[in-house]
Amino acid sequence: MSVRTAIVLLLALSTITLLVGCGSSTSTPTPVAPPTGGFSNSNLNGTYVFSVSGTDTAGAPYAILGTLAANGSGGNGNGGITGGTIDIVDAEFVPAYDLSINSNGFYSVGVDGRGQATIGTATANPFGDNLTFDFVLSSSSHGLITEFDGNGSSSGTLDLQTAGITQASLAGSYAFSFSGIDPAGTGAFANVGAFTLDANGNASGVEDFNDSGLAYPEQSLSGQVILGPSATPATTLIATAFPLTFDVYAIDATHLKFIEIGSLPILSGDAFSQPSTTIPAGTMAFTLAGALPAYPASVLGGFMVTDGAGNITSASTEDLNEFGSVVSSAPVSFSAIYTLAGTGRYTLTNFTGFIGGTEYAAYPSSGGLLLLEIDNSGIMAGAAYPQTAGATFGTSEGYGLSLSGYNLGDQVEVDDIAEFTADSTGATVTGLIDENYPGAAPPFFGQALSGTYAGPDSSGRYELVAATGNTNSPGTLNGGFGLTFYTVDGTTFPFIESDSGQVATGVFVLQNPAAVSAAAPRSHMFIVKPLMRPHAAKKK
Repeated sequence: MSVRTAIVLLLALSTITLLVGCGSSTSTPTPVAPPTGGFSNSNLNGTYVFSVSGTDTAGAPYAILGTLAANGSGGNGNGGITGGTIDIVDAEFVPAYDLSINSNGFYSVGVDGRGQATIGTATANPFGDNLTFDFVLSSSSHGLITEFDGNGSSSGTLDLQTAGITQASLAGSYAFSFSGIDPAGTGAFANVGAFTLDANGNASGVEDFNDSGLAYPEQSLSGQVILGPSATPATTLIATAFPLTFDVYAIDATHLKFIEIGSLPILSGDAFSQPSTTIPAGTMAFTLAGALPAYPASVLGGFMVTDGAGNITSASTEDLNEFGSVVSSAPVSFSAIYTLAGTGRYTLTNFTGFIGGTEYAAYPSSGGLLLLEIDNSGIMAGAAYPQTAGATFGTSEGYGLSLSGYNLGDQVEVDDIAEFTADSTGATVTGLIDENYPGAAPPFFGQALSGTYAGPDSSGRYELVAATGNTNSPGTLNGGFGLTFYTVDGTTFPFIESDSGQVATGVFVLQNPAAVSAAAPRSHMFIVKPLMRPHAAKKK
């Protein structure tokens, strides 16, 4: 099966009608153990940049980018959302930019860091209703977030915004990764690249595109990055193949969020500072998601070991889930070479033993080594993160989790937020999980989560198997999950789902309610998620 045929299959899968009430949940589950922790509304205090992408109830891709101002009050009850702005782009609707968030929104943060926020807009938004978001905090500065209402299901991040960011303060070099659906609305679409900005935002650089498996490598980039939000976004990244216009929100001077304007393409992502233009020697944990020939939804992860001299050594390993088929119960070894191919750009080629493509573009950044397949065979995108020696998954610690992927049984996108604690013996986890999917009536909230984990192996690879629900709560669509996760620095653990029920990626993040500036060294880490599934666009 060709990649384009696989994309068509994704389209068919994403448009199957959901039965009303399928997978419905109770709002009063009985958890395995009561939530514990030291979080409260005071941990969400200030202005935060939030972004999500996913699919609406009609199966159409959408993306949201905005800010919200939280007042940090109310203990574990209701706090106030006093303002903010939001951009909404949906293939089914006319997009909206820089909508003002009402001052009467509200939120709550539980002791375990899980919380919800409900916002409305001063003028009508494309969904026409208030929006509810479910999240889990890792600290007062960072969190993982999903949309958690009847408009759709999506996932992303929540980050405290640094005050006083100006256009001039953005001068410097960045690498970026964006994904979504293409300008025709018929295929998965992704690009990576790098640009340098002057004090006025003038941009120059290079980028690579992949449209449904067709690569457009090493495109010259020009344009201008204008700090938003704006009702008339003016950021342009111009390449011969795809000239694009964006609205841009700054988290700080090292991390920017982008959303493409217009109904198509649906494209959003991150730009990170590029303090170094070299690939470091050592071990990097990586995850990738997208489509491979004959497998319309695929995820892979593992460890990439580099020698600093252009070689990805045979000590590198991967795990692969091809549309619910796990290739091997043990990691598979591979090797390759990497070559400098422009300023801040590399190519990965000459793969041996690797399942998942033959050529990638790679851009170093403070958010990780950003990766995109460019071999005209598949469309896989992701990132690799330098591993800290000796880092392990901790016992008696609390973790926030975000999972996003495709449920094969119900044939829908699925997005999870969870909090769990690893016990002191180093064998089991317990916690609570919230799950949404397009058509959920209502989304699953506060479901019991319990499981066991094993590892690490010599590389820092672990396996976790968990079940959801009990006699008083129905659990989640898949009834749980099997995950293979990878050590980065002892606080951040990217993973892939490695069971037959779902194809998903995500991340665990160590929680620290006392941390104000960051819960982990990798506070700016690119979160890999499956590419959006295309759907025929019809503006409403």
